Order: sequence, then structure tokens, then C-alpha cells
Amino acid sequence: MNKFAVNLSTIFTEVPFLERFKKTVESGFSKVECQFPYAFSKEEVKKELERNQLSMVLINLPPGDWEKGDRGIAAIPNRTAEFKKSVDEAIRYAQTLDADKVHCMAGIVAESDLEKARQVFMDNLLYAGTEMAKYGITLLIEPINPYDMPGYFLNNIDQAVEIIDVIGLPNVKLQFDFYHIERIHGNPLKIYQQYKDLVGHVQIADHPGRNEPGTGGMNYKDIFEYLNESYKGEIGLEYNPQGRSEESFKWIKSAEKGGA
Repeated sequence: MNKFAVNLSTIFTEVPFLERFKKTVESGFSKVECQFPYAFSKEEVKKELERNQLSMVLINLPPGDWEKGDRGIAAIPNRTAEFKKSVDEAIRYAQTLDADKVHCMAGIVAESDLEKARQVFMDNLLYAGTEMAKYGITLLIEPINPYDMPGYFLNNIDQAVEIIDVIGLPNVKLQFDFYHIERIHGNPLKIYQQYKDLVGHVQIADHPGRNEPGTGGMNYKDIFEYLNESYKGEIGLEYNPQGRSEESFKWIKSAEKGGA
């Protein structure tokens, strides 16, 4: 299970955050990812990683004020100074936690602001990518489906690919979530095959439900077969377990052989 990284923001939510590290090890994993570790000091999180001999492969940039509706601020006009501070904070956490990938959320944008938001997003990604390159960090952007997150600025694969191409930084990559691509476009494996050279990280969940593979209608047998042959990075388990978290990993044995 070395390629799979448990997302501590969605799995083992039966227990408090700092107890999820031990649960991860007890289930046989050695890698984790986390959306937002910022409610805890980086030293607290590092302690749990070391205590449980876990590797943190990915964190997100601070998203702004989540409780007030922010879903990232990278594409939000007039919040550039705040964004730059969030880049600094993310770098500090990533360095301490030895995470070499950071996901940057774009934010919710009104239709009337889309053109301006695109330029803001581009400028902010150029800044963040340049800063993170100094520390060997890959900056990721991810299309998120409009059903789960209405108004999210980055909401289709063509948009993401164009932005990555225009920015032209080698450490700015695509976070390819098969669940989101399924909901946005359908046929996520074909799309992954088309853009695999731009992919810096993969995440999975089934649809419908956003639960573990095998609970929905997606063809994870073919997906895992292809990933096993062509993808060398980690696969983030960003799903909501249908039952108890410990019981949501039954699909992994067949996935490692190329099925689900």
C-alpha cells in the first residue's frame, strides 16, 4: 500500500485529527495527505508524523476563511497580499512536514469577475510557483466540479491545462482527481491519458457518493491497471468512507494488482 496516501481530512474522521495518524499506521499505510493542517502547529503535526513513521506527501495552501465561504483565494481580486502571506505559511508547513506538493485552491468567483479573476489567478500562481521552486515544492492546481462547489473558478480540465501551459513553470502541475473529472467531463481515464505528462498528483473517489472505489459506477479496474503501469507517484485517498474508515480499504488488494 506504499503508493496510497490516506487523506486525513476525509478518512478516520471518527477520531480527532491528531489521532488519525496512528489509525493510518494501524491500517497498514505509510503515507498521508492533508487538506488544511493549519489548525495545529507545524510542530504538533510533525511530531505525529515522526511518532508514527509516516510521510506527508501533500498539503493545501490556506484557503482563506472557510467558515465564511472561502474556497481558496488565489483567483480572488483584491486579496493578493493575503495570498502571498498564505504562500509563505504553506512553505513553512511544507518544509517542516517534508511535504513536496502543495495544492492551491482558486476560490469562488462571480461570473462578472471571471476575466479579472483569470489574470489574478495567473499572477498569483506565477508568484507561488516561483517561490515554491526555491524549496523543491511542486505547486498543484485542480479542476473541481461545479456540483459540489458551485462557482469555483477552476472547473474544467481545458482551463487548467491552458493555465499551466501559459505559466510555463516546470513545478506547476495538475492535481488529477478522478472523481472530479468524472463529474465534470466523464471518461476520466481517457482524459488522464491525454494529459498524464502534466499530472503531479492523483486523487481518487468513486461516483456517485464520493466514497471508496467499488461503491459507485466508475471503472476503477481499468484506472488502476493503467496507473500501475504508467504512474509512479502517490495516489491520494480523498474519499468519504461509506462505513467505518477501517473497513473502507477492502478494494486495495485488487487495485494493487490492477483491478478494483
